[in-house]
Amino acid sequence: MPITLARSTPRRRLARIAAAALSGVSLLALAGCGAGSPEPSEPSTEAADIAADKGAVPAPVIPPTWPLTGVAAADIPSRPALAVKIENDPSVRPQTGLDQADMVWEELVEGGVTRFVAVFHSVVPESVGPIRSVRPMDGGITAPLHGLIAFSGGQAGFVNEVADAGVQIISMDKGAAGFARKKGHSAPHNVFGTPTTFWGQADAEHSAAPAPQFTIARTAAAASATTAGTPIANLALVFSPAFHPNWTWSAADGAFTRSEGATPSTNPAGAPLTATNVVALRVRTKDTGTVDPAGTAVLESVMVDSGDATVVTGGMQIAAKWSKASIAEPIVLTNAADGSVIRLAPGNTWVELVPPAGSITAS
Repeated sequence: MPITLARSTPRRRLARIAAAALSGVSLLALAGCGAGSPEPSEPSTEAADIAADKGAVPAPVIPPTWPLTGVAAADIPSRPALAVKIENDPSVRPQTGLDQADMVWEELVEGGVTRFVAVFHSVVPESVGPIRSVRPMDGGITAPLHGLIAFSGGQAGFVNEVADAGVQIISMDKGAAGFARKKGHSAPHNVFGTPTTFWGQADAEHSAAPAPQFTIARTAAAASATTAGTPIANLALVFSPAFHPNWTWSAADGAFTRSEGATPSTNPAGAPLTATNVVALRVRTKDTGTVDPAGTAVLESVMVDSGDATVVTGGMQIAAKWSKASIAEPIVLTNAADGSVIRLAPGNTWVELVPPAGSITAS
């Protein structure tokens, strides 16, 4: 009897295909576990190394800067600020040392005459002068520096006011070392001083470096007058009919150059007196009730006060406000438009204390 082969149904064919697939998977698994297969690898540390490399970026190294100028320096000696009273009578020009000062303050004294408070710190001049007497506003100018002030003469009350402001007195009249009368100059315009000798007399309470007196930007491009000001070619100041200094922008010098009226101001070698920043403050004055030897009333510029100001830097000007809360605190400059703190450019600064009868004209 013939044998009849039954035909596979579709369901049976699917079952055989599935069984073959499972068999193949099992063989592959067994082969993977055979003697020739590699050992399981250790977890990779590459990701951890990358994560470690993405840690905090080291802070940039910012060089120290001289506190009164904001100019970078490799090393800053620990010495105090030295303020010196320097005369500005036309007969004594050109004065010695003004071009090496970090800051110079110009103040109205008696008879329409101006006088300087030159502040030295980053540069050590060989000689400064002619040195003259103190005035009552000198305490407010120098107190925030908490350093030394050298002078020759002054009414007892004014000397006491400066001493009470917390600065150390270096007085020729009291026998301090470092003063000498220079041949070829008539008295009282012949007193000159040696700054290294003045610094050598600093006591323990007045030996530290000064605090910054203004806010100074890291670069000239970041100064407030540069970023928010308007161009200026000349800043004309009037203190009195006989004293009207001018500051003219010099692109060649990269600074403002000073003149007394139409006469250029220079150092003894003939180089122009320049300023990176000029800060002109409108200040009130008051009668001190005293007179000088010629019988002229001695005026005091009021330092603990506030008012309008003009700040010039880099051929630009900006309108500002100034305020000083106490004798011991420095002046604060703010933008007249938005109240933000004014930033000066790194470099030397001249501060002009312009009286009510004077004027400030920018052009």
